[in-house]
Amino acid sequence: MNLVETLRDFMLTPAPSGYESEMAYKLADRLKPLCDDVQIDHVGNVIGKIAGTGSGLPTAMVFAHIDQLGFIVRRVEADGYLQVDRLGGIPEKVLPALKLSVRSEDGTWHTGVFGPKAHHATPAEEKYKVDLVTSLFIDIGAKNAQEVHELGIYPGCPVIYQPQFELLRNHKVTGTSVDNRGACAALVAVAENLHANRPACDVYVVGTVWEEFNLRGAMMAARTVKPDLAIMLDVTLASDTHDLASRFEDALGAGPCVQLYSFHGRGTLNGTLPHQPLFGLCKRTAQEEQIPLQRFAALGIITDAAYLQLEGEGVAVLEMGFPARYTHTPVEVCDLRDLESLSNLVAGMMRRIDGEFQLNRY
Repeated sequence: MNLVETLRDFMLTPAPSGYESEMAYKLADRLKPLCDDVQIDHVGNVIGKIAGTGSGLPTAMVFAHIDQLGFIVRRVEADGYLQVDRLGGIPEKVLPALKLSVRSEDGTWHTGVFGPKAHHATPAEEKYKVDLVTSLFIDIGAKNAQEVHELGIYPGCPVIYQPQFELLRNHKVTGTSVDNRGACAALVAVAENLHANRPACDVYVVGTVWEEFNLRGAMMAARTVKPDLAIMLDVTLASDTHDLASRFEDALGAGPCVQLYSFHGRGTLNGTLPHQPLFGLCKRTAQEEQIPLQRFAALGIITDAAYLQLEGEGVAVLEMGFPARYTHTPVEVCDLRDLESLSNLVAGMMRRIDGEFQLNRY
């Protein structure tokens, strides 16, 4: 597997929440040579099974969400401009002057821009104001609403940051949807690793939908897989920038992360505390494989692990991932070495699951 090319391919594939089909089929195609069975369930989750060499062992699920945040067209103006609402956690202060991709009802993507007010005509009191997304308009170059409708664009059509990918210095990449295509690339690397060196337990590698919308896609996948334990792969907030240097401890290039506390706390009163035996396995594997391991804990964050852990009689869950800078913007940054180390660590953990592994929390 060429990690750079896989990540590039995934980051340039548009897949907003609810419209993940392009990414789902792409991930399924990548997994088919590596898994014994690959299916796409009713809601769009991609589920690949790697059969273990043993029997009577816990069933494991390693998963990463395949969707990305964006917008939904709310209104088409008579003069051809589009109004939108958020689809996921969009940071409004980065929006003016962005290039966008608007999906028509037939699946075609069209270029648009959030056009800011001309600088020369902006009064002083507006120069430092953050405009709400509901006050911005997308310009696709149409003369009127009829032209927009002829393209198949109506209220309800999704919009995303125009996909981009660029290599930076020192093993870093920047672009759109590093969250969570970085984890999707790592997921393929996990499957490749386990395909070459089979674990004793059955491992399901899963790409989940709807994470940026309502975090519920992973729940539906769990109802198919019925895992005893699960490892969630997603971004953590890198603290090696000036604005976050005193808030967290993780940094790009310093290895994969284990997330030891997450709690949304803003309406969605849910989060995840680590399953201690899984955390112990993570630490032991990192030490034995000589993989550096970073720890991360944050308030105001939630992942789809928070709901998956409540399925069945309760699933043993550990949140893991890789540091990323500038999350939820069009210029997210990650380090390729962290993705490679993350995949090696997770694969190593899966190969250490045996009949003695403790599924209970204590």
